[in-house]
Amino acid sequence: MKKLIEEYLDELKQIADGINIKDIARVVVILYEAWLNNKTIYLCGNGGSASTASHFTCDLLKLGLKVHCLNDNPSLITAITNDNGFDALYVEQLNNLLNNGDILLCVSVHGGVERDKNIWSGNLVRVIDFARGKKAKVIGLVGFEGGVIRRLADASIKINSYSTPQVESWHLHIAHLICLILSEFKPMRVCKECSRIYAVDKLECPSCHSIEFRLAGGIIGNIEDMGKEAE
Repeated sequence: MKKLIEEYLDELKQIADGINIKDIARVVVILYEAWLNNKTIYLCGNGGSASTASHFTCDLLKLGLKVHCLNDNPSLITAITNDNGFDALYVEQLNNLLNNGDILLCVSVHGGVERDKNIWSGNLVRVIDFARGKKAKVIGLVGFEGGVIRRLADASIKINSYSTPQVESWHLHIAHLICLILSEFKPMRVCKECSRIYAVDKLECPSCHSIEFRLAGGIIGNIEDMGKEAE
């Protein structure tokens, strides 16, 4: 048992050393831009990756981003799958929701690989094609060789491992890291009535009590500086 534990922990360390920091920075920049521009981020995955998408959605919502998880409604999932098949699951939901500039974030261990003339997670590949056609940006969290999703995404983070448990665990580590970074660069609210600047977690302007606001770059950093980290 000790050997198994040591091997697992050693692999964790090796994976950490192989993660591309600039890939993480690129994803953060896209999400931060979506936050500033009041765009919606849609997340989805299958199996264990669906739970990661759900968890990530929760943490992003707590920060104040507009986020929606496409795999959180069992009734809708079973209805679409029963009526139109599993490959239609996510694209059918986004058909009436996705707007230009929104973000689609797909989580997949293998990234959608071809096998026996079929593509694993074909529902993710199909919804990515749809999102790209609607001028939405696509983010991928993948593992193994990255698959179709890494090739199609505007930005992606690949976990360099062929172990499903390791990839799934690291996807959640990355989700937490992204939320930590976003919380440090949290934008400010600017009141549309009196131009008072106040914290994003306040429900109304402390001066005039208006609830109408726009978002501006955070006081710790701005989108230009974040973009340089991703170059």
